[in-house]
Amino acid sequence: MYTYTKLPQGLRDGMRRYVEDGRVPGHFLTAVLKNNLREAVMRADPANLNELPNIIRWMHWELPVEAHGSAEDVGKWVAYRKGASA
Repeated sequence: MYTYTKLPQGLRDGMRRYVEDGRVPGHFLTAVLKNNLREAVMRADPANLNELPNIIRWMHWELPVEAHGSAEDVGKWVAYRKGASA
């Protein structure tokens, strides 16, 4: 359903678990999903910092709008996906 190949290799599993199972990813990816640029930049390693525009572009085109954008959106997505897998 979702294509993760355009994400950096190290983020694919975390994003897949978040999107499909409602599992909260690591701090960097969670900050990106919450649209918290300051936190994302502070938590990024050099490779992910360099890839940040591509990660955001991927999220815009691949993820449902409900899955990202704010802390509230991320919390609702986690609850929704955990409920869907129960």
